Amino acid sequence: MRLSANTTLPVLIIYTGGTIGMQTGPQGLTPGGDFATRMQCALATLPAGKRQLLPDVDVISYSPLIDSSATTPLDWQTLADDIRARHADYAGVVVVHGTDTLSWTASSLAFQLRELERPIIVTGAMHPLETPGSDALDNLYGALRFAMEPAPAGVAVYFAGRLLHGARATKQHASANDAFISPNAPPLGECLNGPLARKPLAPAVKEVLPTDHTPADYRRVAQGEVIRIALWPGMAAWQLDAWLNDSRVKGALLQLWGAGNMADDPALIDVLKQANDQGKLIAAVSQCPHGSVDMSAYAAAQGLVQAGVLSGADMTPEAAYTKLVHLLALPLDNATRRAAFMTSLAGERSDG
Repeated sequence: MRLSANTTLPVLIIYTGGTIGMQTGPQGLTPGGDFATRMQCALATLPAGKRQLLPDVDVISYSPLIDSSATTPLDWQTLADDIRARHADYAGVVVVHGTDTLSWTASSLAFQLRELERPIIVTGAMHPLETPGSDALDNLYGALRFAMEPAPAGVAVYFAGRLLHGARATKQHASANDAFISPNAPPLGECLNGPLARKPLAPAVKEVLPTDHTPADYRRVAQGEVIRIALWPGMAAWQLDAWLNDSRVKGALLQLWGAGNMADDPALIDVLKQANDQGKLIAAVSQCPHGSVDMSAYAAAQGLVQAGVLSGADMTPEAAYTKLVHLLALPLDNATRRAAFMTSLAGERSDG
């Protein structure tokens, strides 16, 4: 699809679904067809100066479209496989996605596509493309601009004028246009009224995973093998045990109080220790969006350390969960998985 006179490599757009492509029907918003043509018509309404800055694009539309609220680890892997197979022919890739689980998909892609030296930009919109005043056109424009730039390579989220680290973004508002933030990391760039402003992703850290790029097999974790448990006041050991003692569970993400606290209940700690002793990968992040888990800060958290619970530091729940999924989908021993979780693989944590 020719959008400009640029002669550089085109950008690949993968349209997976979401509000951005919906249209109003008798029963409300429903998925709309021919997203490529509709997007081209919308981009053609931009001022000439902006149109001239756009890359040429190829568009792939998934069929059936993916309901963002129904995404699974298998969808994450399918998307990663599609990007990996095609990225070499493009300056970058834009993934158009529903906003409900956009940050989960971006986090998963950040782990799966660490080796790619292309910008992978995930975007969407809070309103359909043709709705008056929609944020869709601005988000598409900014995502395309960043996707055609050589840096920063890696996975990022573009939304409401800001480029956010893919493994640091989280949805913080159900309806506002600026729905996404990266609470523990500054934006990577901006695309507002002036030129693009950007900075590189965090530098790579020492590799702790095998370097043969053995592909992950997400079928290992496609049936709910990784669970997520947010603590609540009065949580009982039998409730925690009902989740963790299930033989199908391979990993769990705990969301703790504050800097990493939970009730000083030996029975709770014993459940966690038993699960860890069974080889289950258990990690913890805070329920607070800002700040970091530090399980050495309070005596009440020492039992977690002794039970083998891994600190998720300042990771978002999305990053911590998708990282557990990714590590459990790889053919690794438990010690390697634990070491990898505690290491920043894609810039997802500050203490790696």
